[in-house]
Amino acid sequence: MQAVRTADEIREVNTRYHDVAASGYDSKWGIDFGDIGRGQVLGKLRKLLGRELERGYDHGLEIGAGTGYFSLNLLQAGVVREATCTDISPGMVSALGDNAERLGLRVRAARADAESLPFPDESFDLVLGHAVLHHLPDLRRAFSEFLRVLRPGGRIVFAGEPSRFGDRLAWVPKQGAAAVAPVWRALLRAAPTGVAPRAAPADPASGNGAHVAGDGDDHDLERFVDIHAFSPGELSRRAQRAGFTDVRIRGEELVANWFGWFNRALEATAEPDDVPMLWRQYAFHGYLLLQRLDERVLEPLLPAAIFYNLLLTARRP
Repeated sequence: MQAVRTADEIREVNTRYHDVAASGYDSKWGIDFGDIGRGQVLGKLRKLLGRELERGYDHGLEIGAGTGYFSLNLLQAGVVREATCTDISPGMVSALGDNAERLGLRVRAARADAESLPFPDESFDLVLGHAVLHHLPDLRRAFSEFLRVLRPGGRIVFAGEPSRFGDRLAWVPKQGAAAVAPVWRALLRAAPTGVAPRAAPADPASGNGAHVAGDGDDHDLERFVDIHAFSPGELSRRAQRAGFTDVRIRGEELVANWFGWFNRALEATAEPDDVPMLWRQYAFHGYLLLQRLDERVLEPLLPAAIFYNLLLTARRP
């Protein structure tokens, strides 16, 4: 296993992994373009933007848009009137285009590197992303590009960024799932996959270091594409140093995250066809219920650093 040493190698690993992942990405992560998906996306943005969200945005640019989870739901909700979506992965751009066509939505989609955006200065009034910053090798350049393409007064909004401390806390349910997985499979009469859950690192202090995988299926790159985890202060400083003002950070998901990772790590040890639909429904609806508990009770009271995800918004002066 050879450690990644250059930004180009990190981009190449991310491109390979996301190209392979694109076809099954929506089903794997439960991405929804109906009422549930719109509610989740709007809920995340509302935590940061409040009533500003109701005014909407003329032209949004999504960075690392994947299959379109954020932008397509925002278009359907009328929050963004025109959407441009970028991703480094051609496979993801193609999947996004298919989703947009199926939903009857017009969107401009293009393969692009977040650190070198192919758009004129002051082109957008919203730049957003979900679970993307932790993949980018040069965050200084990326934030500089976000500022450049924003109009004065425009906003960045990023959600789903891993908290360094919250990520270490998530190691506990992952390891717990690995310990009970044989009993769980026996109860469900599910055959083992023969591999350990990829999401669980061997050491909770090992972080998210990126590597180049050796021979084998590019699906094995999943554990090597996350190269950053953040503290709230670090994420805030990155935005401020780029020239943004009105920087706000919020934490999201604690017990929902523990529940979700425990179940996902269990499922990763079993053949997918052997996991009953009743179990999948329990896992999905339980996760949604605990999300509401986090949002209404824990997120207003506890420090952002202990949550699994961080959300960031800031304004261009």
